[in-house]
Amino acid sequence: MSFDHWDEIRTAFQVARVGTVSGAADQLGVHHATVIRHIDALEARLGAKLFQRHARGYTATEAGQDLLNVAGQADDQFTQLAGRIKGRGDEVTGELIVTSLDSLSPLLVPSIAIFQKRHTDLRVRLVTDARLFRLEYGEAHVAIRAGKLPDQPDNIVQPFFNQTLRLVASREYVEQYGTLADKGVEEHRFIGATEDTPRAPYFRWLNENVPLSSIYFRATSMSAIKEAALAGIGIGFVAGWDHQGTEDLVEVLPPLEDWSAKIWLVTHMDLHRTAKVQTFVRFLKEQVKTWPVSAQ
Repeated sequence: MSFDHWDEIRTAFQVARVGTVSGAADQLGVHHATVIRHIDALEARLGAKLFQRHARGYTATEAGQDLLNVAGQADDQFTQLAGRIKGRGDEVTGELIVTSLDSLSPLLVPSIAIFQKRHTDLRVRLVTDARLFRLEYGEAHVAIRAGKLPDQPDNIVQPFFNQTLRLVASREYVEQYGTLADKGVEEHRFIGATEDTPRAPYFRWLNENVPLSSIYFRATSMSAIKEAALAGIGIGFVAGWDHQGTEDLVEVLPPLEDWSAKIWLVTHMDLHRTAKVQTFVRFLKEQVKTWPVSAQ
Protein backbone atom coordinates (compact mmCIF):
# COMPACT_ATOMS: atom_id res chain seq x y z
CA MET A 1 0.00 0.00 0.00
CA SER A 2 1.14 3.57 -0.68
CA PHE A 3 -0.07 7.13 -0.36
CA ASP A 4 -1.52 6.72 -3.89
CA HIS A 5 -4.30 4.59 -2.35
CA TRP A 6 -5.18 7.05 0.40
CA ASP A 7 -8.55 7.90 -1.23
CA GLU A 8 -9.59 4.26 -0.98
CA ILE A 9 -8.45 3.98 2.64
CA ARG A 10 -10.23 7.23 3.53
CA THR A 11 -13.39 5.91 1.90
CA ALA A 12 -13.19 2.65 3.90
CA PHE A 13 -12.65 4.67 7.09
CA GLN A 14 -15.80 6.71 6.46
CA VAL A 15 -17.85 3.58 5.67
CA ALA A 16 -16.74 2.00 8.94
CA ARG A 17 -17.45 5.21 10.85
CA VAL A 18 -21.00 5.80 9.57
CA GLY A 19 -21.87 2.19 8.71
CA THR A 20 -23.49 2.79 5.31
CA VAL A 21 -22.37 3.46 1.74
CA SER A 22 -24.82 6.35 1.32
CA GLY A 23 -23.68 7.98 4.57
CA ALA A 24 -20.01 7.72 3.58
CA ALA A 25 -20.82 9.13 0.13
CA ASP A 26 -22.48 12.17 1.75
CA GLN A 27 -19.51 12.74 4.04
CA LEU A 28 -17.01 12.50 1.18
CA GLY A 29 -19.11 14.37 -1.37
CA VAL A 30 -18.96 11.56 -3.94
CA HIS A 31 -21.44 9.23 -5.62
CA HIS A 32 -22.31 6.01 -3.74
CA ALA A 33 -20.97 4.01 -6.72
CA THR A 34 -17.55 5.57 -6.09
CA VAL A 35 -17.65 4.36 -2.48
CA ILE A 36 -18.46 0.81 -3.55
CA ARG A 37 -15.72 0.89 -6.21
CA HIS A 38 -13.14 2.07 -3.64
CA ILE A 39 -14.09 -0.67 -1.17
CA ASP A 40 -13.98 -3.39 -3.84
CA ALA A 41 -10.62 -2.18 -5.16
CA LEU A 42 -9.11 -1.99 -1.66
CA GLU A 43 -10.29 -5.48 -0.74
CA ALA A 44 -8.91 -6.86 -4.03
CA ARG A 45 -5.57 -5.14 -3.45
CA LEU A 46 -5.30 -6.51 0.11
CA GLY A 47 -6.74 -9.92 -0.71
CA ALA A 48 -9.06 -9.78 2.30
CA LYS A 49 -12.63 -8.83 3.17
CA LEU A 50 -12.78 -5.58 5.09
CA PHE A 51 -16.56 -5.49 5.61
CA GLN A 52 -19.47 -7.79 6.16
CA ARG A 53 -22.35 -6.61 3.97
CA HIS A 54 -25.86 -6.86 5.39
CA ALA A 55 -29.23 -5.21 4.93
CA ARG A 56 -28.56 -2.49 7.50
CA GLY A 57 -25.14 -1.56 6.12
CA TYR A 58 -21.46 -2.50 6.45
CA THR A 59 -19.65 -3.90 9.50
CA ALA A 60 -15.84 -4.06 9.61
CA THR A 61 -14.23 -7.52 9.76
CA GLU A 62 -11.19 -8.18 11.95
CA ALA A 63 -8.88 -7.34 9.02
CA GLY A 64 -10.96 -4.25 8.32
CA GLN A 65 -10.73 -3.14 11.94
CA ASP A 66 -6.91 -3.37 11.86
CA LEU A 67 -6.72 -1.25 8.74
CA LEU A 68 -9.22 1.27 10.03
CA ASN A 69 -7.40 1.75 13.34
CA VAL A 70 -4.34 2.83 11.36
CA ALA A 71 -6.47 4.98 9.02
CA GLY A 72 -8.10 6.66 12.03
CA GLN A 73 -4.70 7.58 13.52
CA ALA A 74 -3.57 8.97 10.17
CA ASP A 75 -6.77 11.00 9.84
CA ASP A 76 -6.23 12.48 13.32
CA GLN A 77 -2.63 13.37 12.47
CA PHE A 78 -3.68 15.09 9.25
CA THR A 79 -6.30 17.08 11.16
CA GLN A 80 -3.71 18.17 13.74
CA LEU A 81 -1.22 19.05 11.00
CA ALA A 82 -3.82 21.17 9.19
CA GLY A 83 -4.54 23.01 12.43
CA ARG A 84 -0.86 23.73 13.04
CA ILE A 85 -0.32 24.96 9.48
CA LYS A 86 -3.40 27.17 9.63
CA GLY A 87 -2.25 28.60 12.97
CA ARG A 88 1.21 29.37 11.64
CA GLY A 89 -0.32 31.18 8.69
CA ASP A 90 -1.71 33.81 11.06
CA GLU A 91 1.58 34.39 12.88
CA VAL A 92 4.84 36.16 12.04
CA THR A 93 7.09 33.33 13.19
CA GLY A 94 9.48 30.76 11.76
CA GLU A 95 12.01 31.72 9.09
CA LEU A 96 11.75 34.59 6.60
CA ILE A 97 14.13 34.42 3.63
CA VAL A 98 14.86 37.75 1.96
CA THR A 99 17.07 38.16 -1.10
CA SER A 100 18.37 41.62 -1.89
CA LEU A 101 21.10 43.64 -3.50
CA ASP A 102 24.19 43.69 -1.30
CA SER A 103 24.44 47.46 -1.75
CA LEU A 104 21.11 47.95 0.04
CA SER A 105 22.27 46.20 3.22
CA PRO A 106 23.09 49.47 5.08
CA LEU A 107 19.43 50.47 4.61
CA LEU A 108 17.79 47.07 4.90
CA VAL A 109 19.54 45.50 7.88
CA PRO A 110 18.64 48.22 10.44
CA SER A 111 15.01 47.99 9.27
CA ILE A 112 15.02 44.20 9.65
CA ALA A 113 16.34 44.69 13.19
CA ILE A 114 13.30 46.85 14.00
CA PHE A 115 10.99 44.24 12.44
CA GLN A 116 12.50 41.44 14.54
CA LYS A 117 12.09 43.47 17.72
CA ARG A 118 8.38 43.59 16.93
CA HIS A 119 8.24 39.88 16.05
CA THR A 120 10.70 38.23 18.42
CA ASP A 121 10.05 34.64 17.25
CA LEU A 122 10.97 35.42 13.64
CA ARG A 123 14.29 34.28 12.20
CA VAL A 124 15.54 36.12 9.09
CA ARG A 125 17.93 34.87 6.45
CA LEU A 126 19.20 37.73 4.25
CA VAL A 127 20.79 36.46 1.03
CA THR A 128 22.73 38.99 -1.05
CA ASP A 129 23.93 36.62 -3.73
CA ALA A 130 23.89 38.20 -7.21
CA ARG A 131 21.97 35.33 -8.82
CA LEU A 132 18.23 35.53 -9.45
CA PHE A 133 16.50 33.45 -6.78
CA ARG A 134 13.50 31.38 -7.90
CA LEU A 135 10.59 32.29 -5.68
CA GLU A 136 8.41 29.60 -7.27
CA TYR A 137 10.73 26.98 -5.74
CA GLY A 138 10.65 28.57 -2.30
CA GLU A 139 14.23 29.87 -2.47
CA ALA A 140 13.06 33.15 -0.90
CA HIS A 141 9.89 34.67 0.52
CA VAL A 142 10.62 38.27 -0.54
CA ALA A 143 13.01 39.46 -3.26
CA ILE A 144 14.28 43.03 -3.63
CA ARG A 145 15.39 43.43 -7.23
CA ALA A 146 16.67 46.23 -9.46
CA GLY A 147 16.33 47.10 -13.11
CA LYS A 148 13.56 46.33 -15.55
CA LEU A 149 10.18 45.07 -14.37
CA PRO A 150 10.58 41.41 -13.31
CA ASP A 151 8.38 39.24 -15.55
CA GLN A 152 8.56 35.76 -14.04
CA PRO A 153 5.10 34.11 -14.09
CA ASP A 154 3.11 33.90 -10.85
CA ASN A 155 5.20 36.60 -9.17
CA ILE A 156 3.62 39.69 -7.65
CA VAL A 157 5.76 42.76 -8.34
CA GLN A 158 5.40 46.08 -6.50
CA PRO A 159 7.46 49.27 -6.99
CA PHE A 160 9.69 50.02 -4.01
CA PHE A 161 11.83 53.07 -4.82
CA ASN A 162 14.11 54.58 -7.48
CA GLN A 163 17.86 54.44 -6.96
CA THR A 164 20.21 56.89 -8.66
CA LEU A 165 23.94 56.26 -8.89
CA ARG A 166 26.71 58.88 -8.80
CA LEU A 167 29.93 58.54 -10.80
CA VAL A 168 32.71 59.55 -8.43
CA ALA A 169 36.43 59.51 -7.80
CA SER A 170 38.65 60.41 -4.87
CA ARG A 171 40.04 63.91 -4.53
CA GLU A 172 43.52 62.42 -4.93
CA TYR A 173 42.47 60.84 -8.24
CA VAL A 174 40.89 64.11 -9.50
CA GLU A 175 44.04 66.04 -8.62
CA GLN A 176 46.08 63.60 -10.73
CA TYR A 177 43.72 62.83 -13.64
CA GLY A 178 41.06 65.54 -13.56
CA THR A 179 37.35 64.90 -14.22
CA LEU A 180 35.52 63.72 -17.31
CA ALA A 181 35.08 67.37 -18.22
CA ASP A 182 38.87 67.64 -18.45
CA LYS A 183 39.71 64.46 -20.38
CA GLY A 184 37.92 61.83 -22.45
CA VAL A 185 37.01 58.42 -20.96
CA GLU A 186 39.95 56.73 -22.72
CA GLU A 187 42.35 58.81 -20.62
CA HIS A 188 40.75 57.85 -17.30
CA ARG A 189 40.83 54.75 -15.11
CA PHE A 190 37.47 53.14 -14.28
CA ILE A 191 36.06 50.65 -11.80
CA GLY A 192 33.62 48.19 -13.35
CA ALA A 193 31.47 45.14 -12.59
CA THR A 194 32.76 41.60 -12.91
CA GLU A 195 29.93 40.47 -15.23
CA ASP A 196 30.41 40.76 -18.98
CA THR A 197 26.70 41.55 -19.42
CA PRO A 198 25.58 43.19 -16.15
CA ARG A 199 21.85 43.64 -15.41
CA ALA A 200 22.33 47.03 -13.73
CA PRO A 201 21.67 49.85 -16.23
CA TYR A 202 24.56 52.02 -14.97
CA PHE A 203 27.07 49.21 -15.54
CA ARG A 204 25.60 48.64 -18.99
CA TRP A 205 26.22 52.36 -19.64
CA LEU A 206 29.81 51.92 -18.46
CA ASN A 207 30.37 48.94 -20.78
CA GLU A 208 28.89 50.82 -23.73
CA ASN A 209 30.77 54.09 -23.19
CA VAL A 210 34.10 53.12 -21.65
CA PRO A 211 36.69 51.03 -23.53
CA LEU A 212 37.89 47.83 -21.86
CA SER A 213 41.41 49.24 -21.79
CA SER A 214 40.20 51.98 -19.40
CA ILE A 215 38.73 49.58 -16.80
CA TYR A 216 41.48 48.88 -14.27
CA PHE A 217 39.51 47.32 -11.43
CA ARG A 218 36.38 45.13 -11.24
CA ALA A 219 34.31 44.05 -8.23
CA THR A 220 31.09 42.15 -7.57
CA SER A 221 29.80 44.33 -4.74
CA MET A 222 29.00 48.04 -4.60
CA SER A 223 30.74 48.29 -1.23
CA ALA A 224 34.00 47.07 -2.81
CA ILE A 225 33.59 49.51 -5.70
CA LYS A 226 33.09 52.34 -3.22
CA GLU A 227 36.25 51.32 -1.33
CA ALA A 228 38.18 51.16 -4.59
CA ALA A 229 37.07 54.69 -5.47
CA LEU A 230 38.02 55.93 -1.99
CA ALA A 231 41.44 54.29 -2.41
CA GLY A 232 42.03 56.30 -5.59
CA ILE A 233 42.02 53.31 -7.96
CA GLY A 234 39.68 55.02 -10.40
CA ILE A 235 36.21 56.31 -11.21
CA GLY A 236 33.29 54.22 -9.95
CA PHE A 237 29.60 54.26 -9.10
CA VAL A 238 28.19 54.77 -5.61
CA ALA A 239 24.53 54.98 -4.62
CA GLY A 240 23.13 58.50 -4.46
CA TRP A 241 21.90 57.91 -0.91
CA ASP A 242 25.24 56.55 0.30
CA HIS A 243 27.15 59.51 1.73
CA GLN A 244 28.71 57.64 4.65
CA GLY A 245 32.48 58.03 4.49
CA THR A 246 32.33 59.62 1.03
CA GLU A 247 33.45 63.14 1.95
CA ASP A 248 36.62 62.56 -0.09
CA LEU A 249 34.72 61.52 -3.22
CA VAL A 250 34.03 63.98 -6.03
CA GLU A 251 31.40 63.64 -8.76
CA VAL A 252 33.14 63.54 -12.11
CA LEU A 253 29.97 63.87 -14.22
CA PRO A 254 26.40 64.94 -13.41
CA PRO A 255 24.00 61.97 -13.08
CA LEU A 256 22.54 60.66 -16.34
CA GLU A 257 19.14 59.04 -16.83
CA ASP A 258 20.83 55.68 -17.53
CA TRP A 259 22.26 55.69 -14.01
CA SER A 260 18.85 55.30 -12.35
CA ALA A 261 17.36 51.94 -11.53
CA LYS A 262 13.91 51.02 -10.28
CA ILE A 263 13.91 48.83 -7.19
CA TRP A 264 11.09 46.27 -6.91
CA LEU A 265 9.53 44.17 -4.17
CA VAL A 266 8.78 40.71 -5.54
CA THR A 267 6.81 37.89 -3.90
CA HIS A 268 5.30 34.67 -5.24
CA MET A 269 1.52 34.47 -5.42
CA ASP A 270 1.45 31.28 -3.28
CA LEU A 271 3.12 33.07 -0.35
CA HIS A 272 2.04 36.66 -0.96
CA ARG A 273 -1.09 36.41 1.21
CA THR A 274 0.58 34.75 4.20
CA ALA A 275 0.70 36.88 7.33
CA LYS A 276 4.49 36.70 7.50
CA VAL A 277 5.08 38.01 3.98
CA GLN A 278 2.22 40.53 4.03
CA THR A 279 3.38 42.00 7.34
CA PHE A 280 7.00 42.29 6.20
CA VAL A 281 6.14 43.85 2.84
CA ARG A 282 3.86 46.42 4.49
CA PHE A 283 6.62 47.18 6.98
CA LEU A 284 9.20 47.75 4.22
CA LYS A 285 6.86 50.13 2.41
CA GLU A 286 6.65 52.21 5.57
CA GLN A 287 10.37 51.97 6.28
CA VAL A 288 11.42 53.15 2.82
CA LYS A 289 9.80 56.50 3.66
CA THR A 290 12.47 56.94 6.34
CA TRP A 291 15.38 55.92 4.07
CA PRO A 292 17.47 58.67 2.43
CA VAL A 293 16.55 57.47 -1.07
CA SER A 294 14.15 60.28 -1.87
CA ALA A 295 16.87 62.96 -1.74
CA GLN A 296 19.51 61.44 -3.98
